[in-house]
Amino acid sequence: MKNVGWIGAGVMGKEMAGHLVKNGYNVKVYNRTYSKALALEKEKGVKACKTIKETIENANYIFTMVGYPKDVEEVYLSDNGIFENAKEGTLIIDMTTSSPALAEKLYDEGKKRGLRIMDAPVSGGDTGAQKGTLSIMVGGDESDFKKIKPLLQYMGSNINYLGKPGSGQHTKAANQIVVAGNTAAYTEALIYSKKVGLDSKKMLNAISGGAAGSWQLDNMAPRALSKDFAPGFFIKHFVKDMNIVKKEMDNRNINLKILNTVLKMYNEMVEKGLENDGTQALIKIYNDNK
Repeated sequence: MKNVGWIGAGVMGKEMAGHLVKNGYNVKVYNRTYSKALALEKEKGVKACKTIKETIENANYIFTMVGYPKDVEEVYLSDNGIFENAKEGTLIIDMTTSSPALAEKLYDEGKKRGLRIMDAPVSGGDTGAQKGTLSIMVGGDESDFKKIKPLLQYMGSNINYLGKPGSGQHTKAANQIVVAGNTAAYTEALIYSKKVGLDSKKMLNAISGGAAGSWQLDNMAPRALSKDFAPGFFIKHFVKDMNIVKKEMDNRNINLKILNTVLKMYNEMVEKGLENDGTQALIKIYNDNK
């Protein structure tokens, strides 16, 4: 029960797969860009594969961590995808932040084929992925959660079972609503401190231990302050996440004012060609509009 197929070798996926290798699992990796998977052979000790079929052959567990819901559908539902090639009984975990409705669809389709599907999106960014301290939000059958939890504990320190299929994705949506608000808030705090003549670093140290404290404040605000805009989490992926939330709320005729305001700002950044910056680059909007 030590064979793992891993699909998606991005900023976070490659680190998460690496933790499984360190803990004795045989991990095969597929990435749409083969060179990225090949680089992980030397870096992480995985086996790079050129096809999904090769990657999941004899796998006891399959993990997917790709970019967008459309990528999830392709990986699972295409003729060369998971559903056509996974062996019956395999436990399959999608860790992509994706649509709750798609998570339910994959669960239902997998069940018809004798496959056990779980949705398990994560939060914690590149730092959490590297340290194995991610927060992981899981939806699916509780019996399957109990079986997969030992593997998830190599990747995260806050593992939560939320309920039926799609529950993990709904929880991640709630997470991104909070992240949107926190990101805008710490950005405006930095702008405020600069305009009134404060030492912004001292300001962050002072407020981080009080009621304003948050993961975003501790980890991302210092990056924004130092003009480090490298992506721990891409703007383009954050926009995707916020659009998932917006669609869920639009379907219920609910307007989330803060979420929609932040989404508008990030769409402006995409229009400026900044979609491959990290989310902390929001401060550029304020600097451009000064």
